[in-house]
Amino acid sequence: MLHIHNNLTKCKEVFTPIDPKNVRLYVCGMTVYDYCHLGHARVLVVFDVVNRYLRKVFGDDNVTYVRNITDVDDKIIARANENGEDIGTLTQRFIEAMNEDADVLGVLRPDAEPRATLHMDEIIAMIQVLVDKGFAYQGKSADGQPGDVYYDVSSFEGYGKLSGKNTDDLRAGARVEVVEAKDDPLDFVLWKMAKPEEDTSWPSPWGEGRPGWHIECSAMSTGCLGHHFDIHGGGLDLQFPHHENEIAQSEAATGEKFVNVWMHNGFVRIDEEKMSKSLGNFFTIREVLEKYDPEVVRFFILNSHYRSPLNYSDKHLDEAKAALTTLYTALRGLDSVEAIEDSEYERRFTAAMDDDFSTSEAIAVLFELAREINCQRHCDMPLAAQLGVVLKRQAAFLGLLERNPDVFLQGGDAEGLSCAAIDHLIAQRLEARASKNWAESDRIRDELAAQGIVLEDSADNTSWRRE
Repeated sequence: MLHIHNNLTKCKEVFTPIDPKNVRLYVCGMTVYDYCHLGHARVLVVFDVVNRYLRKVFGDDNVTYVRNITDVDDKIIARANENGEDIGTLTQRFIEAMNEDADVLGVLRPDAEPRATLHMDEIIAMIQVLVDKGFAYQGKSADGQPGDVYYDVSSFEGYGKLSGKNTDDLRAGARVEVVEAKDDPLDFVLWKMAKPEEDTSWPSPWGEGRPGWHIECSAMSTGCLGHHFDIHGGGLDLQFPHHENEIAQSEAATGEKFVNVWMHNGFVRIDEEKMSKSLGNFFTIREVLEKYDPEVVRFFILNSHYRSPLNYSDKHLDEAKAALTTLYTALRGLDSVEAIEDSEYERRFTAAMDDDFSTSEAIAVLFELAREINCQRHCDMPLAAQLGVVLKRQAAFLGLLERNPDVFLQGGDAEGLSCAAIDHLIAQRLEARASKNWAESDRIRDELAAQGIVLEDSADNTSWRRE
Protein backbone atom coordinates (compact mmCIF):
# COMPACT_ATOMS: atom_id res chain seq x y z
CA MET A 1 0.00 0.00 0.00
CA LEU A 2 1.56 3.27 -1.15
CA HIS A 3 2.28 5.90 1.54
CA ILE A 4 3.31 9.46 0.63
CA HIS A 5 4.57 12.25 2.88
CA ASN A 6 2.04 15.04 2.43
CA ASN A 7 3.51 18.49 3.05
CA LEU A 8 0.01 19.84 3.57
CA THR A 9 -0.56 17.66 6.65
CA LYS A 10 3.15 17.25 7.50
CA CYS A 11 2.80 13.49 7.84
CA LYS A 12 3.03 10.27 5.84
CA GLU A 13 -0.38 9.07 4.63
CA VAL A 14 -1.86 6.16 2.73
CA PHE A 15 -2.32 7.42 -0.81
CA THR A 16 -5.97 7.08 -1.76
CA PRO A 17 -6.66 8.59 -5.19
CA ILE A 18 -9.87 10.47 -5.82
CA ASP A 19 -10.50 8.03 -8.67
CA PRO A 20 -8.18 4.98 -9.01
CA LYS A 21 -9.00 4.95 -12.73
CA ASN A 22 -7.89 8.56 -13.11
CA VAL A 23 -4.88 9.33 -10.90
CA ARG A 24 -3.75 12.90 -11.57
CA LEU A 25 -0.27 14.36 -10.98
CA TYR A 26 0.81 17.95 -11.68
CA VAL A 27 4.39 19.21 -11.34
CA CYS A 28 5.65 22.77 -11.70
CA GLY A 29 8.03 22.69 -14.64
CA MET A 30 10.67 25.03 -15.98
CA THR A 31 10.76 28.74 -16.65
CA VAL A 32 12.45 28.56 -20.03
CA TYR A 33 14.96 31.36 -20.41
CA ASP A 34 18.19 29.39 -19.93
CA TYR A 35 19.57 25.85 -19.84
CA CYS A 36 18.32 23.54 -17.09
CA HIS A 37 20.55 23.21 -14.03
CA LEU A 38 21.07 20.45 -11.45
CA GLY A 39 18.07 21.56 -9.41
CA HIS A 40 15.90 21.11 -12.49
CA ALA A 41 17.47 17.69 -13.08
CA ARG A 42 16.36 16.59 -9.63
CA VAL A 43 12.77 17.70 -10.21
CA LEU A 44 12.70 15.99 -13.60
CA VAL A 45 14.10 12.69 -12.34
CA VAL A 46 12.27 12.54 -9.00
CA PHE A 47 8.83 13.06 -10.47
CA ASP A 48 9.62 10.84 -13.43
CA VAL A 49 10.02 8.03 -10.89
CA VAL A 50 6.80 9.05 -9.12
CA ASN A 51 5.03 8.92 -12.49
CA ARG A 52 6.57 5.53 -13.36
CA TYR A 53 5.66 4.01 -10.01
CA LEU A 54 2.10 5.33 -10.00
CA ARG A 55 1.67 3.62 -13.36
CA LYS A 56 2.98 0.38 -11.87
CA VAL A 57 0.50 0.59 -9.00
CA PHE A 58 -2.58 1.88 -10.84
CA GLY A 59 -1.90 0.96 -14.48
CA ASP A 60 -0.46 2.95 -17.40
CA ASP A 61 -3.85 4.05 -18.69
CA ASN A 62 -5.04 5.26 -15.28
CA VAL A 63 -2.42 7.96 -14.60
CA THR A 64 -2.22 11.45 -16.09
CA TYR A 65 1.02 13.38 -15.57
CA VAL A 66 1.07 17.11 -16.38
CA ARG A 67 4.22 19.23 -16.15
CA ASN A 68 3.80 22.85 -17.18
CA ILE A 69 6.10 25.28 -18.95
CA THR A 70 6.32 28.92 -17.89
CA ASP A 71 7.04 30.74 -21.14
CA VAL A 72 6.30 34.32 -20.10
CA ASP A 73 7.59 36.14 -17.02
CA ASP A 74 9.96 38.95 -16.03
CA LYS A 75 13.15 36.89 -16.47
CA ILE A 76 12.10 35.67 -19.90
CA ILE A 77 11.26 39.18 -21.10
CA ALA A 78 14.52 40.57 -19.69
CA ARG A 79 16.61 37.84 -21.36
CA ALA A 80 14.81 38.28 -24.70
CA ASN A 81 15.40 42.04 -24.59
CA GLU A 82 19.03 41.44 -23.68
CA ASN A 83 19.40 39.11 -26.68
CA GLY A 84 17.40 41.31 -29.02
CA GLU A 85 14.90 38.56 -29.85
CA ASP A 86 11.21 37.94 -29.28
CA ILE A 87 10.18 35.77 -26.35
CA GLY A 88 8.71 33.06 -28.59
CA THR A 89 12.07 32.43 -30.26
CA LEU A 90 13.89 32.44 -26.91
CA THR A 91 11.49 30.12 -25.13
CA GLN A 92 11.19 27.65 -28.01
CA ARG A 93 14.97 27.27 -28.08
CA PHE A 94 15.14 26.50 -24.39
CA ILE A 95 12.07 24.24 -24.45
CA GLU A 96 13.86 22.14 -27.04
CA ALA A 97 17.03 22.17 -24.92
CA MET A 98 15.04 21.15 -21.83
CA ASN A 99 13.48 18.22 -23.67
CA GLU A 100 16.88 17.14 -24.95
CA ASP A 101 18.27 17.16 -21.39
CA ALA A 102 15.25 15.29 -20.04
CA ASP A 103 15.44 12.66 -22.78
CA VAL A 104 19.14 12.05 -22.13
CA LEU A 105 18.41 11.58 -18.40
CA GLY A 106 15.82 8.94 -19.25
CA VAL A 107 12.85 11.09 -18.24
CA LEU A 108 9.59 10.00 -19.85
CA ARG A 109 7.60 12.77 -21.51
CA PRO A 110 4.56 13.90 -19.49
CA ASP A 111 1.06 13.29 -20.84
CA ALA A 112 0.56 17.05 -21.21
CA GLU A 113 2.98 19.98 -21.11
CA PRO A 114 0.86 23.15 -21.15
CA ARG A 115 2.48 26.51 -21.86
CA ALA A 116 1.25 29.64 -20.16
CA THR A 117 1.04 31.64 -23.38
CA LEU A 118 -1.33 29.05 -24.87
CA HIS A 119 -3.71 29.17 -21.90
CA MET A 120 -4.27 32.92 -21.66
CA ASP A 121 -8.06 32.64 -21.97
CA GLU A 122 -8.24 30.28 -18.95
CA ILE A 123 -5.88 32.51 -16.96
CA ILE A 124 -7.95 35.64 -17.63
CA ALA A 125 -11.19 33.77 -16.88
CA MET A 126 -9.87 32.62 -13.48
CA ILE A 127 -8.76 36.14 -12.57
CA GLN A 128 -12.20 37.44 -13.53
CA VAL A 129 -13.85 34.89 -11.23
CA LEU A 130 -11.59 36.00 -8.37
CA VAL A 131 -12.44 39.67 -9.00
CA ASP A 132 -16.16 38.89 -9.20
CA LYS A 133 -16.06 36.93 -5.94
CA GLY A 134 -14.20 39.68 -4.10
CA PHE A 135 -10.89 37.83 -3.76
CA ALA A 136 -9.05 40.19 -6.12
CA TYR A 137 -8.97 43.88 -6.99
CA GLN A 138 -7.36 46.25 -9.45
CA GLY A 139 -4.95 48.71 -7.95
CA LYS A 140 -4.04 52.18 -9.14
CA SER A 141 -0.83 53.22 -10.84
CA ALA A 142 1.25 56.13 -9.57
CA ASP A 143 -0.62 58.54 -11.85
CA GLY A 144 -4.01 57.28 -10.69
CA GLN A 145 -4.67 55.14 -13.74
CA PRO A 146 -5.92 51.51 -13.47
CA GLY A 147 -3.00 49.33 -12.43
CA ASP A 148 -2.12 45.72 -11.72
CA VAL A 149 -4.68 43.22 -10.45
CA TYR A 150 -3.89 41.75 -7.03
CA TYR A 151 -5.09 38.80 -4.98
CA ASP A 152 -6.40 39.89 -1.57
CA VAL A 153 -4.64 37.50 0.82
CA SER A 154 -6.73 38.65 3.79
CA SER A 155 -9.86 37.40 2.01
CA PHE A 156 -8.69 33.77 2.10
CA GLU A 157 -8.99 32.25 5.55
CA GLY A 158 -6.65 29.30 4.95
CA TYR A 159 -3.64 31.25 3.72
CA GLY A 160 -0.45 29.70 5.13
CA LYS A 161 -1.80 26.17 5.61
CA LEU A 162 0.80 24.61 3.30
CA SER A 163 3.91 26.50 4.41
CA GLY A 164 2.87 26.96 8.04
CA LYS A 165 3.58 30.67 7.77
CA ASN A 166 1.54 33.19 9.75
CA THR A 167 0.37 36.28 7.88
CA ASP A 168 0.99 38.57 10.87
CA ASP A 169 4.56 37.29 11.12
CA LEU A 170 5.06 37.81 7.40
CA ARG A 171 3.88 41.40 7.62
CA ALA A 172 6.05 42.05 10.68
CA GLY A 173 9.06 40.50 8.99
CA ALA A 174 8.79 42.95 6.09
CA ARG A 175 10.03 40.25 3.71
CA VAL A 176 7.30 41.00 1.20
CA GLU A 177 7.47 43.63 -1.51
CA VAL A 178 5.58 46.76 -0.50
CA VAL A 179 3.82 48.55 -3.35
CA GLU A 180 1.60 51.58 -2.80
CA ALA A 181 -1.01 50.20 -5.19
CA LYS A 182 -1.58 47.20 -2.92
CA ASP A 183 -4.08 47.18 -0.09
CA ASP A 184 -1.81 44.83 1.87
CA PRO A 185 1.92 44.08 1.44
CA LEU A 186 1.10 40.34 1.30
CA ASP A 187 -1.18 40.71 -1.72
CA PHE A 188 0.34 39.28 -4.88
CA VAL A 189 -0.12 40.15 -8.52
CA LEU A 190 -2.49 38.26 -10.80
CA TRP A 191 -2.31 40.52 -13.86
CA LYS A 192 0.54 42.90 -14.65
CA MET A 193 -0.23 45.93 -16.78
CA ALA A 194 1.91 46.29 -19.88
CA LYS A 195 4.96 48.53 -19.56
CA PRO A 196 5.97 50.97 -22.32
CA GLU A 197 9.36 49.27 -22.76
CA GLU A 198 7.81 45.81 -23.15
CA ASP A 199 6.10 44.50 -26.27
CA THR A 200 4.69 41.33 -24.70
CA SER A 201 1.06 41.70 -23.66
CA TRP A 202 -2.46 40.38 -24.10
CA PRO A 203 -5.82 42.19 -23.96
CA SER A 204 -7.87 41.72 -20.80
CA PRO A 205 -10.83 43.34 -18.97
CA TRP A 206 -8.27 45.33 -16.92
CA GLY A 207 -6.15 46.49 -19.84
CA GLU A 208 -3.22 45.20 -21.88
CA GLY A 209 -0.87 43.11 -19.80
CA ARG A 210 0.32 39.64 -18.88
CA PRO A 211 -0.31 37.21 -16.02
CA GLY A 212 1.56 36.88 -12.78
CA TRP A 213 3.50 33.65 -12.29
CA HIS A 214 1.26 32.08 -9.65
CA ILE A 215 -2.03 32.33 -11.54
CA GLU A 216 -0.53 30.57 -14.56
CA CYS A 217 -0.15 27.27 -12.68
CA SER A 218 -3.60 27.47 -11.11
CA ALA A 219 -5.25 27.95 -14.49
CA MET A 220 -3.18 25.30 -16.27
CA SER A 221 -3.43 22.63 -13.57
CA THR A 222 -7.18 22.94 -13.07
CA GLY A 223 -7.68 23.26 -16.82
CA CYS A 224 -5.83 19.99 -17.46
CA LEU A 225 -6.78 17.96 -14.38
CA GLY A 226 -9.96 19.48 -12.96
CA HIS A 227 -10.64 21.63 -9.92
CA HIS A 228 -9.63 18.91 -7.44
CA PHE A 229 -6.83 16.44 -8.17
CA ASP A 230 -4.50 14.04 -6.39
CA ILE A 231 -0.85 15.18 -6.28
CA HIS A 232 0.97 18.46 -6.87
CA GLY A 233 4.77 18.39 -6.89
CA GLY A 234 7.77 20.62 -7.30
CA GLY A 235 10.97 21.79 -5.65
CA LEU A 236 10.96 22.78 -1.99
CA ASP A 237 11.76 26.36 -2.99
CA LEU A 238 8.27 26.59 -4.52
CA GLN A 239 6.35 25.70 -1.35
CA PHE A 240 6.19 29.40 -0.41
CA PRO A 241 5.02 31.60 -1.88
CA HIS A 242 4.23 29.87 -5.20
CA HIS A 243 2.32 26.82 -4.04
CA GLU A 244 0.74 28.67 -1.14
CA ASN A 245 -0.58 31.21 -3.61
CA GLU A 246 -1.79 28.50 -5.97
CA ILE A 247 -3.93 27.05 -3.18
CA ALA A 248 -5.39 30.47 -2.29
CA GLN A 249 -6.24 31.32 -5.91
CA SER A 250 -7.57 27.93 -6.93
CA GLU A 251 -9.74 27.23 -3.89
CA ALA A 252 -11.14 30.76 -3.89
CA ALA A 253 -11.99 30.53 -7.59
CA THR A 254 -13.51 27.03 -7.62
CA GLY A 255 -14.88 26.71 -4.10
CA GLU A 256 -13.32 23.23 -3.94
CA LYS A 257 -10.24 21.69 -2.35
CA PHE A 258 -7.39 22.13 -4.82
CA VAL A 259 -4.98 19.24 -4.18
CA ASN A 260 -4.94 16.29 -1.77
CA VAL A 261 -1.19 15.59 -1.56
CA TRP A 262 1.68 18.08 -1.86
CA MET A 263 5.16 16.70 -2.59
CA HIS A 264 8.40 18.69 -2.58
CA ASN A 265 11.89 17.48 -3.38
CA GLY A 266 14.84 18.80 -1.37
CA PHE A 267 17.48 21.30 -2.43
CA VAL A 268 20.66 20.52 -4.35
CA ARG A 269 23.91 21.59 -2.71
CA ILE A 270 27.39 21.70 -4.24
CA ASP A 271 30.12 20.40 -1.94
CA GLU A 272 27.85 21.19 1.04
CA GLU A 273 27.17 24.76 -0.14
CA LYS A 274 23.99 26.13 -1.67
CA MET A 275 24.15 26.13 -5.45
CA SER A 276 24.46 29.73 -6.61
CA LYS A 277 25.82 31.58 -9.61
CA SER A 278 27.33 34.16 -7.26
CA LEU A 279 29.37 31.43 -5.53
CA GLY A 280 30.60 30.07 -8.84
CA ASN A 281 29.22 26.60 -8.11
CA PHE A 282 26.27 26.67 -10.49
CA PHE A 283 26.16 23.79 -12.96
CA THR A 284 23.84 23.17 -15.86
CA ILE A 285 22.82 19.62 -16.71
CA ARG A 286 24.87 19.88 -19.89
CA GLU A 287 28.01 20.82 -18.01
CA VAL A 288 27.65 17.81 -15.71
CA LEU A 289 26.99 15.48 -18.65
CA GLU A 290 30.29 16.54 -20.22
CA LYS A 291 31.99 14.58 -17.40
CA TYR A 292 29.47 11.89 -16.44
CA ASP A 293 27.21 9.39 -18.17
CA PRO A 294 23.56 10.52 -17.84
CA GLU A 295 22.54 7.28 -16.14
CA VAL A 296 25.23 7.90 -13.52
CA VAL A 297 23.67 11.31 -12.85
CA ARG A 298 20.22 9.74 -12.61
CA PHE A 299 21.50 7.06 -10.22
CA PHE A 300 23.17 9.74 -8.08
CA ILE A 301 19.91 11.67 -7.80
CA LEU A 302 17.87 8.58 -6.88
CA ASN A 303 20.36 7.23 -4.35
CA SER A 304 19.08 9.84 -1.88
CA HIS A 305 15.53 10.19 -0.63
CA TYR A 306 13.72 12.83 -2.66
CA ARG A 307 12.88 14.97 0.39
CA SER A 308 16.46 15.10 1.70
CA PRO A 309 19.11 17.60 0.57
CA LEU A 310 21.24 16.31 -2.30
CA ASN A 311 24.94 17.12 -2.10
CA TYR A 312 26.66 17.16 -5.47
CA SER A 313 30.41 16.56 -5.73
CA ASP A 314 32.73 14.78 -8.12
CA LYS A 315 33.41 12.26 -5.37
CA HIS A 316 29.72 11.39 -5.08
CA LEU A 317 29.35 11.13 -8.87
CA ASP A 318 32.40 8.85 -9.03
CA GLU A 319 30.82 6.67 -6.32
CA ALA A 320 27.59 6.57 -8.31
CA LYS A 321 29.50 5.46 -11.41
CA ALA A 322 31.21 2.66 -9.47
CA ALA A 323 27.90 1.53 -7.97
CA LEU A 324 26.12 1.48 -11.33
CA THR A 325 29.08 -0.42 -12.79
CA THR A 326 28.56 -3.09 -10.11
CA LEU A 327 24.90 -3.51 -11.09
CA TYR A 328 25.61 -3.69 -14.82
CA THR A 329 28.45 -6.14 -14.24
CA ALA A 330 26.03 -8.48 -12.46
CA LEU A 331 23.84 -8.49 -15.60
CA ARG A 332 26.67 -9.09 -18.02
CA GLY A 333 26.51 -12.32 -19.99
CA LEU A 334 23.14 -13.47 -18.66
CA ASP A 335 20.63 -15.13 -20.97
CA SER A 336 17.13 -13.75 -21.52
CA VAL A 337 14.76 -16.05 -19.64
CA GLU A 338 11.51 -15.92 -17.71
CA ALA A 339 11.80 -14.18 -14.36
CA ILE A 340 11.18 -15.88 -11.04
CA GLU A 341 7.61 -15.27 -9.97
CA ASP A 342 6.78 -13.87 -6.54
CA SER A 343 10.38 -12.97 -5.77
CA GLU A 344 11.26 -11.90 -2.23
CA TYR A 345 13.44 -9.20 -3.77
CA GLU A 346 10.47 -7.78 -5.65
CA ARG A 347 8.39 -7.69 -2.48
CA ARG A 348 11.12 -5.82 -0.63
CA PHE A 349 11.65 -3.43 -3.54
CA THR A 350 7.92 -2.68 -3.59
CA ALA A 351 7.87 -2.17 0.18
CA ALA A 352 10.65 0.42 -0.15
CA MET A 353 8.88 2.29 -2.94
CA ASP A 354 5.56 2.13 -1.10
CA ASP A 355 7.28 3.92 1.78
CA ASP A 356 7.17 7.43 0.31
CA PHE A 357 9.14 6.48 -2.82
CA SER A 358 12.25 5.49 -0.85
CA THR A 359 14.47 5.04 -3.87
CA SER A 360 17.66 4.71 -1.81
CA GLU A 361 16.20 1.69 0.01
CA ALA A 362 14.92 0.27 -3.29
CA ILE A 363 18.41 0.61 -4.76
CA ALA A 364 19.84 -1.23 -1.74
CA VAL A 365 17.56 -4.16 -2.65
CA LEU A 366 18.94 -4.06 -6.20
CA PHE A 367 22.46 -4.45 -4.82
CA GLU A 368 21.44 -7.44 -2.71
CA LEU A 369 19.92 -8.97 -5.81
CA ALA A 370 23.14 -8.30 -7.77
CA ARG A 371 25.19 -10.05 -5.07
CA GLU A 372 22.87 -13.05 -5.25
CA ILE A 373 23.25 -13.15 -9.04
CA ASN A 374 27.04 -13.16 -8.72
CA CYS A 375 26.86 -16.01 -6.20
CA GLN A 376 24.54 -18.09 -8.36
CA ARG A 377 26.57 -17.40 -11.51
CA HIS A 378 29.16 -19.95 -10.34
CA CYS A 379 26.78 -22.76 -9.39
CA ASP A 380 23.36 -22.21 -11.00
CA MET A 381 23.58 -20.10 -14.16
CA PRO A 382 19.89 -20.53 -15.10
CA LEU A 383 18.86 -19.18 -11.69
CA ALA A 384 21.31 -16.30 -12.08
CA ALA A 385 19.66 -15.48 -15.41
CA GLN A 386 16.20 -15.55 -13.84
CA LEU A 387 17.34 -13.22 -11.07
CA GLY A 388 18.87 -10.94 -13.70
CA VAL A 389 15.45 -10.47 -15.27
CA VAL A 390 14.06 -9.57 -11.82
CA LEU A 391 16.87 -7.05 -11.36
CA LYS A 392 16.19 -5.36 -14.70
CA ARG A 393 12.43 -5.36 -14.14
CA GLN A 394 12.65 -3.63 -10.78
CA ALA A 395 15.35 -1.19 -11.88
CA ALA A 396 13.12 -0.12 -14.79
CA PHE A 397 10.72 1.49 -12.31
CA LEU A 398 13.64 3.79 -11.45
CA GLY A 399 14.61 4.28 -15.08
CA LEU A 400 17.87 2.37 -14.51
CA LEU A 401 19.66 -0.62 -16.13
CA GLU A 402 17.73 -0.27 -19.37
CA ARG A 403 20.81 -0.52 -21.62
CA ASN A 404 22.81 -3.51 -22.73
CA PRO A 405 25.46 -4.02 -20.01
CA ASP A 406 28.30 -3.89 -22.54
CA VAL A 407 27.05 -0.57 -23.91
CA PHE A 408 27.28 0.97 -20.44
CA LEU A 409 30.46 -0.76 -19.30
CA GLN A 410 32.40 -0.16 -22.50
CA GLY A 411 31.13 3.38 -22.94
CA GLY A 412 31.21 3.40 -26.73
CA ASP A 413 34.06 5.15 -28.52
CA ALA A 414 34.84 7.52 -25.67
CA GLU A 415 38.07 9.49 -25.45
CA GLY A 416 41.11 7.28 -25.85
CA LEU A 417 41.10 3.88 -27.50
CA SER A 418 38.15 2.98 -29.70
CA CYS A 419 36.15 -0.21 -29.07
CA ALA A 420 37.64 -1.71 -32.25
CA ALA A 421 41.20 -0.94 -31.10
CA ILE A 422 40.54 -2.47 -27.70
CA ASP A 423 39.07 -5.62 -29.24
CA HIS A 424 42.12 -5.89 -31.51
CA LEU A 425 44.54 -5.67 -28.57
CA ILE A 426 42.51 -8.22 -26.62
CA ALA A 427 42.69 -10.60 -29.60
CA GLN A 428 46.49 -10.14 -29.69
CA ARG A 429 46.66 -10.85 -25.97
CA LEU A 430 44.61 -14.03 -26.35
CA GLU A 431 47.04 -15.19 -29.04
CA ALA A 432 49.95 -14.43 -26.70
CA ARG A 433 48.29 -16.39 -23.89
CA ALA A 434 47.59 -19.30 -26.21
CA SER A 435 51.29 -19.46 -27.10
CA LYS A 436 52.23 -19.01 -23.42
CA ASN A 437 53.93 -15.69 -24.16
CA TRP A 438 53.09 -14.31 -20.72
CA ALA A 439 55.35 -11.30 -21.02
CA GLU A 440 53.48 -10.10 -24.13
CA SER A 441 50.15 -10.87 -22.50
CA ASP A 442 51.09 -8.78 -19.46
CA ARG A 443 52.42 -5.97 -21.66
CA ILE A 444 49.09 -5.69 -23.50
CA ARG A 445 47.13 -5.81 -20.23
CA ASP A 446 49.32 -3.00 -18.84
CA GLU A 447 48.92 -0.97 -22.04
CA LEU A 448 45.15 -1.26 -21.79
CA ALA A 449 45.16 -0.50 -18.07
CA ALA A 450 47.09 2.70 -18.77
CA GLN A 451 44.22 3.70 -21.06
CA GLY A 452 41.65 3.01 -18.32
CA ILE A 453 40.56 -0.36 -19.71
CA VAL A 454 39.87 -3.12 -17.19
CA LEU A 455 40.11 -6.73 -18.46
CA GLU A 456 38.06 -9.49 -16.87
CA ASP A 457 39.21 -13.00 -17.78
CA SER A 458 36.96 -16.04 -17.54
CA ALA A 459 37.44 -19.67 -18.50
CA ASP A 460 36.32 -19.14 -22.08
CA ASN A 461 36.69 -15.44 -22.90
CA THR A 462 37.92 -11.99 -21.88
CA SER A 463 35.52 -9.09 -21.40
CA TRP A 464 36.43 -5.48 -20.78
CA ARG A 465 35.08 -2.24 -19.41
CA ARG A 466 36.23 1.32 -19.03
CA GLU A 467 37.10 2.56 -15.57
